[in-house]
Amino acid sequence: MHIAVIGTGYVGLVTGACFAEFGVDVTCVDVDVDKIEKLKQGIIPIYEPGLDQIVEKNQKAGRLHFTTEIGSAVGRAEVVFLAVGTPPKPDGSPDMSYYQQAAKDVAEAMNGYKVLVTKSTVPIGTGEWLRNFVTENLKTPTEFGVASNPEFLREGAAIDDFMRPDRVVIGSNEDRAIEVMKELYRPLYLIETPIVITSLEAAELIKYAANAFLATKITFINEIANLCDAIGCDVHDVARGMGMDNRIGRKFLHPGPGYGGSCFPKDTRALTTVADQFGVETRIVDAVIEANERQRDAMLAKVEKLVGDLAGKKLAVLGLSFKPETDDMRESPAADIINAIRAKGSAVKAFDPVAMDEASHCIEGIEFATDEYDAIEGADALIIVTEWNQFRALDMQRVKSLLKQPKIADLRNIYEPADMREMGFEYVGVGR
Repeated sequence: MHIAVIGTGYVGLVTGACFAEFGVDVTCVDVDVDKIEKLKQGIIPIYEPGLDQIVEKNQKAGRLHFTTEIGSAVGRAEVVFLAVGTPPKPDGSPDMSYYQQAAKDVAEAMNGYKVLVTKSTVPIGTGEWLRNFVTENLKTPTEFGVASNPEFLREGAAIDDFMRPDRVVIGSNEDRAIEVMKELYRPLYLIETPIVITSLEAAELIKYAANAFLATKITFINEIANLCDAIGCDVHDVARGMGMDNRIGRKFLHPGPGYGGSCFPKDTRALTTVADQFGVETRIVDAVIEANERQRDAMLAKVEKLVGDLAGKKLAVLGLSFKPETDDMRESPAADIINAIRAKGSAVKAFDPVAMDEASHCIEGIEFATDEYDAIEGADALIIVTEWNQFRALDMQRVKSLLKQPKIADLRNIYEPADMREMGFEYVGVGR
């Protein structure tokens, strides 16, 4: 089978590379000439563990191709994935201009039956809009199918999520399109991956609903952690006791500075926007968005309580990306926390294993360190914001000797409070 993937951002590139790994002939298309040339040379524009090896392997095997020529890619494809960006507009609704342009380009290149598949996260109703829009822009009348196939890729674990997913959602109102999509996903069916067949609209909503629910779990445990701080008990005990209930589950009950990234902030806001358009209240999701924003302020208060007046202080920050194993700085808690610290008059020296280049474009006025200990040396306190594995086993005696004062604000709870205090640190976590 031949497929085309329009857009070589995070979702498009992972989707194309992984389908090629399944033995499918894949052509990835982008309007960015420089990006396509770099991809042809094996230079990956994003950090995602394992992606570079899969791209290199399948390019050499002749299954994965990169081009700016959408016409030739669509012409030979049986399935065309639309995986272009839908960034949020100021009101929280997704900007569909890139998607619309991609749909127009695809329509003009159609030369026979194909299934047009939305991979981007889009508003409910986009599938039907796509059918009407493409029909209006066809140069030559032809039949085509429309489907929604939302992605559930975690940054930092995207390859495994694609190859061994919890489920595959295929939304379409046409039997022929569903059969084509089932054949495309046959490698996953063979390993007994659940294939969920729904209407177009349900598939579009599943993505928003899933992310909003996960964001709610994160925000809930953050509020419980804040209560634990006030009461004087350990949120880890509470989360463990909750998570053993199979109706609740253990995942996403890890307190911290709030969720970030490219999905949860955008999708929660987009869901409330869609609900407003249909005249439906989303009070829980509205509260989640508000509480997540407040969580950043709560982290600043922790730092101030630990350090005192921040004016004139020097603080070390470990971790800048919104989560480990990615260089993604979109909606990163670290950015908000650092900006707030600097606004209070502190200097910041930060280190992240992969995200410092990206961070330099969105955080001004900070110094970047060569490693963890370079960041810590001479600082009044250490703040851990992102739980990279290499931060989990720091040489604490060395850390203590490098700090002006033995103070640690562990905003990801990667160390045990009792151990830190026994070593002589003034230590604060989240809900501990």
